[in-house]
Amino acid sequence: MLLTELLEEKGVLLADGATGTNMFEMGLPAGHAPEDWNAAEPEKVKAHYRTFVDAGSDIILTNTFGGTRYRLKLHDLQDQAEELNRLGAELACEVVTDADRRIVVAGSMGPTGELLAPLGAMTYEDCVAAFMEQARGLKAGGADVAWIETMSAGDEMRAAAEAAIAAGLPYVYTASFDTAGRTMMGLPPEGLASVQDGLAERAIAFGANCGVGASDLLLAVSNMPTDDHVVVAKANCGIPQVRGDKVEYTGTPELMAAYVRLAADCGVRIIGGCCGTSPEHVRAMRRSLDGWTRGEKPELEDIVTALGPLMAPPSTAGSEGSRPDRARRRRRD
Repeated sequence: MLLTELLEEKGVLLADGATGTNMFEMGLPAGHAPEDWNAAEPEKVKAHYRTFVDAGSDIILTNTFGGTRYRLKLHDLQDQAEELNRLGAELACEVVTDADRRIVVAGSMGPTGELLAPLGAMTYEDCVAAFMEQARGLKAGGADVAWIETMSAGDEMRAAAEAAIAAGLPYVYTASFDTAGRTMMGLPPEGLASVQDGLAERAIAFGANCGVGASDLLLAVSNMPTDDHVVVAKANCGIPQVRGDKVEYTGTPELMAAYVRLAADCGVRIIGGCCGTSPEHVRAMRRSLDGWTRGEKPELEDIVTALGPLMAPPSTAGSEGSRPDRARRRRRD
């Protein structure tokens, strides 16, 4: 499998940056489904992929984050779910075929936007079926791996993983730890590895993406078992700020270059950017990673000094053995 081969070959891989943020810069109208561009504007989608290939990414995510019928229904595109996912993967495969190196095409699978029963109306079976439709399209389009991302609920991650396995795709899953150090549904970083327990296939990797800032995300991955698992970090590019009718992110290329080295020192082996991360940021991250030599695992104060303060610090102390937790207590004293 290409992702595992590249991990063995390179040790640490660089993923891409933001999809939606960069497509808005390319002219995607506000409120328009990015997935619709896979059919309506294929050359623009390929140009988007190509910018991250040229910036040095080892992994590019497909333009299919909102590709379940539940999300597409908001745009009356629910009956095109499988087709739009297939096209998103096919366009990415066309781009990487022309590259001068091997690049992983990761089929992005974001949350449905629905709550599972008993909190909501969606059953677990319906959730699996929706992700299955998406995974079939990604597989048909040539995706190397299902990339389950920005999740909050363990059951929804499991449903997406079940669908990927049934479609014949290996999978990666990441959660967003944006609520006092946990996901919105209360899952702590330490509990993420167990989401896959009992599934027919284990994940290639798991980790964190999006959230509220690079410092918070690195704190989350610091509490994941990096010694015996491949961990992913895909942080937002700084903090979002509303300026006029636009949302801009505070992260500079220099900040993201520092972040990629800190993440690697935390033992993270797949590192990228999420919201706000442009090809310019990824180029800086590529140069930084290429010049990286492993250092000591950073304390929380090291992370905060380099990347800024925590935006949503955990509300309770972690285990006594956690380096970041000890650092956090010292900082508050």
